[in-house]
Amino acid sequence: MMELDFPFYYLIANADSGGVFTYFNNANLAGKFILFTLFALSLTAWTVMLGKFWDLWRLHSTNRNFEASLKSPDPIVQMSLRSWQQGRSTYAQLVTAALQGYHSVSKGEAGAKDKMRFVENALERAVAEVTLQYESKMVALGSIISGAPFLGLLGTVWGVMDAFGNIALQNNAHIQTLAPGVSGALLTTVAGLLVAIPSVFGYNALLSQTKQMTTELENFASSLADRIEREFSV
Repeated sequence: MMELDFPFYYLIANADSGGVFTYFNNANLAGKFILFTLFALSLTAWTVMLGKFWDLWRLHSTNRNFEASLKSPDPIVQMSLRSWQQGRSTYAQLVTAALQGYHSVSKGEAGAKDKMRFVENALERAVAEVTLQYESKMVALGSIISGAPFLGLLGTVWGVMDAFGNIALQNNAHIQTLAPGVSGALLTTVAGLLVAIPSVFGYNALLSQTKQMTTELENFASSLADRIEREFSV
């Protein structure tokens, strides 16, 4: 079997002869605390990524079904506002906002252009709010990506500093004395990278999907405004 060069798998494969568990025991107190912190960050990152992928997929599917239901020839402005408010689709939020803006001014109080201005303003606010929903938790994921490698580096520097400090207090310093402390210190860097690397790929995939759904949202809002204007002028 071909031996894996990636440090994490190499450490696990050699756990009985100075592997990852031995390196963890060799780490100083600060290093162990950082490793536990990185483990918690890893769980958080995976929870955010998987949850966000599920939420975006569910919203995309719900929006497609909702958009298909709007192909009915019945005018949107004559439909019940309550029926749209019960929808779980983000597109339903836009329709609700547009109808609220439409019905906020009676036809006698404003002309067609003035009435459509209320509709367009309501849609702009709704698009901004839904966009924030799409982008929620992305900041937390980006913070983990940025912070995890630095936490790992902090643990390594701290551990190496302790290892050299202990050697300075000994009369007979040699590599066997230095190696355990350094190996434990380097483990924090490996852990930091193991947290950051998959998070980067997940973040980029989520960012791409979010941008695509935001563009679709803006196109839907534009089409909805055009349809309401046509129905109003009839």
